[in-house]
Amino acid sequence: MNPRVLTVFVLTLFASMLSGCGREPESQGPQYGTKPPVSGAPVYHFAIHPLHNPAKLAQAYQPLIDYLNSCIQGVSFELEASRDYANFEAKYAVRKTEFILPNPWQTLQAIKQGYHVIVMSGDAQDFKGIILVRKDSGIKLPADLKGKAVSYPSPTALAACVMPQYFLFQHGVDINKDIENRYVGSQSSAIMNVYLRNTAAGATWPPPWRAFQKEHPQEAAELQVIWETESLINLSVMARDDVPADIRDQVRSLLVGLHETAEGHAILDGMETSRFYPATDKDYDVVKDYVARFERDVKPVDLK
Repeated sequence: MNPRVLTVFVLTLFASMLSGCGREPESQGPQYGTKPPVSGAPVYHFAIHPLHNPAKLAQAYQPLIDYLNSCIQGVSFELEASRDYANFEAKYAVRKTEFILPNPWQTLQAIKQGYHVIVMSGDAQDFKGIILVRKDSGIKLPADLKGKAVSYPSPTALAACVMPQYFLFQHGVDINKDIENRYVGSQSSAIMNVYLRNTAAGATWPPPWRAFQKEHPQEAAELQVIWETESLINLSVMARDDVPADIRDQVRSLLVGLHETAEGHAILDGMETSRFYPATDKDYDVVKDYVARFERDVKPVDLK
């Protein structure tokens, strides 16, 4: 079989599996680690919101977990992936994991459950929605999407759903009536649905788009970013309120200083993240204001 045909077949199968899957009973989700557990030592689980599928997420974030394990003595850290947004959100809703890396909307929800922000992940200007179309689509204006389908990872994906939907609303598209909204489970699937012509446009945000361009350059070359939203504030890292202060503070210090070494730069590059910045719960008040405007003008964030 022609290699390009095989690649498209595999990607097609992957996208269709993601977009067609239904809600299943909640599972623990895969956990990853390379450090043998120390007998009797505390284990801290670090859950990352579904930026990628679990295997890709492990590839991107396991080096960070390994780094924490090498620097903080007497405890172990384990990476925990989630199969989709709902699975991740269920974890912090019941306080299952000690550390989480949520999007800004999820950050607001996690604060209600006793988690607190310790750092911001990435530059604030990088947190924006982007809307992709095929270069041969003929789409020029937001109004050209009327009567067509748009793909998103999840209704609670702030940069990759809420912000693009607000952009379309502000440019004359009633997202509740004028278009078909398809929530397809992941960032890569939202992109692939556009490439495969399943949807006329797809929403994502810069890090997954950069990763897709690196991993699938031929497919990416047939797509273009047609619109960008304003920027907001980037992902947070949060610690549950019962994590000992010394562990929380060591994690914060290591993350904030990660960009200062060659090893740290390599870890950050793998995560498509520039650096970590000190931050607190208060910094995410801007998200409250944004979400309040969206829900007033468009619809509740957590409803499809």
